[in-house]
Amino acid sequence: MDITTVTSFRSARTRDDLALSPGEVVIAGGTWLMSEPQPGTTGFVDLTTLGWPDLELTEDGLRIGATCTIARLLAWVEHEAPAAWTSLALARPSADALLASFKIWNTATVGGNVCQAFAAGAMIAMLSTLDATALVWTPDGGERRIAVADLVIDNQATSLAPGEVLRALDVPMRALTGRVALQKIALAELGRSGAVVTARVDADGAAVFVVTAAVRRPRVIRFGRLPGAGELRDAVASAPGFYTDPLGSADWRRGVSVVLAERVRQGFAREVAA
Repeated sequence: MDITTVTSFRSARTRDDLALSPGEVVIAGGTWLMSEPQPGTTGFVDLTTLGWPDLELTEDGLRIGATCTIARLLAWVEHEAPAAWTSLALARPSADALLASFKIWNTATVGGNVCQAFAAGAMIAMLSTLDATALVWTPDGGERRIAVADLVIDNQATSLAPGEVLRALDVPMRALTGRVALQKIALAELGRSGAVVTARVDADGAAVFVVTAAVRRPRVIRFGRLPGAGELRDAVASAPGFYTDPLGSADWRRGVSVVLAERVRQGFAREVAA
């Protein structure tokens, strides 16, 4: 789409270039920015020219650059990632849960998916399940860190303040070697997910279940060990934020989230029994 209000485009080369003039916004993949009119936006500042590494192995775990594309992440996970990092198996089903073609994967960025903060944001589901932390650059030259699950505060809303820029997403080492699973449902076969449940079970038995798409922001539910069916059902059903829109009612979303969570739980339980 032609964004007719935009009259300037500049490439960021240093952090100083991220000081925005009135009407400017930062852009990376731009798959959403370029999909519909952007009233009030008069200029784009390109983040991809900053040269941030896509993926870095650190002492603390994995760092995903905010400008890393979804396609690059998938290729790295499937062909280059350490075999012991089993939790990264969540990347492919999470990307498949995104209402987007492979063409979008090659342009859309992981950071952009997080910052857009859609309830059904697929990278939000994955990163919340892996306890990822967002590294945020602040306009005063500093930085702050916040859990991805807390960065998203509502559907299409984050806690990013004006002038703040998402620099990277850090997945801790302890979360990279667990067992993971994803279940999703949509009212239409190729429609946006109405409910997504992701989960991770660590070597010590601790479990985390995350509900997205059905709720306005990620709901992270933690257990010291794999929960029983009733305990999980009550925890999911009582989560706040289930909502109604043309793609599903709040009651339907709550009900199917309970069913999806139980399917995930049963899968983990069968693996333990085997």
